[in-house]
Amino acid sequence: MEAGNQDTSTAVRELSLPIYQSKGWLRLLGVLSIVSGCLAAITIVGILYAWLPIWVGVLLLQAASSVERAYLSGSKEVLFDSLGKLKLYFIIQGVTTLIGLMVAAITLFFTGLGAIFGILQ
Repeated sequence: MEAGNQDTSTAVRELSLPIYQSKGWLRLLGVLSIVSGCLAAITIVGILYAWLPIWVGVLLLQAASSVERAYLSGSKEVLFDSLGKLKLYFIIQGVTTLIGLMVAAITLFFTGLGAIFGILQ
């Protein structure tokens, strides 16, 4: 039974190594995201969406801490927790990017429409 635990612990360390090595970058992105959310909260319009970068920053900081604990302890559950937080981060970033692209496309469309009507008059 002890050998099975040792094998699992070694596998967790090996699998978490790439993320463990980039935990500094995760923390940096997390802090920068929180700072940008706080700066956005200062403005009237920014207060509507400032919670999103703050949430994403907290997720990144939690993921960095979890992957560090997983690497040091060899715990499979802690590694899954870290990967779950990273998964949620990528989902949020993907949805946010899609919404941004749709807003940009709609803005471009109506700007072009306005330019056409402006030329016709």
